[in-house]
Amino acid sequence: MDPNTGQRLASCPWLQKAPDETKYTCKIYHDRPDDCRHYPVNIEQMINDECEMLEVRDLTNPKRAQRTLDKLMVDSRPGYE
Repeated sequence: MDPNTGQRLASCPWLQKAPDETKYTCKIYHDRPDDCRHYPVNIEQMINDECEMLEVRDLTNPKRAQRTLDKLMVDSRPGYE
């Protein structure tokens, strides 16, 4: 949300394309808020949020994408297994 207008932003203001233009990076990764640290919980949530980090292969095989996401997020989700 834009803190000045209260309107939903089209994309995260801290998410930027990596130099190789194939991935995204977070400008505030080490200082990101808890909501970002725990996001995303699942691929369905990413689809609903139109997450910029989704890739075509995630949409064509969401079960595989969920397994990969779970491995990536294992240390970021308190109490989630």
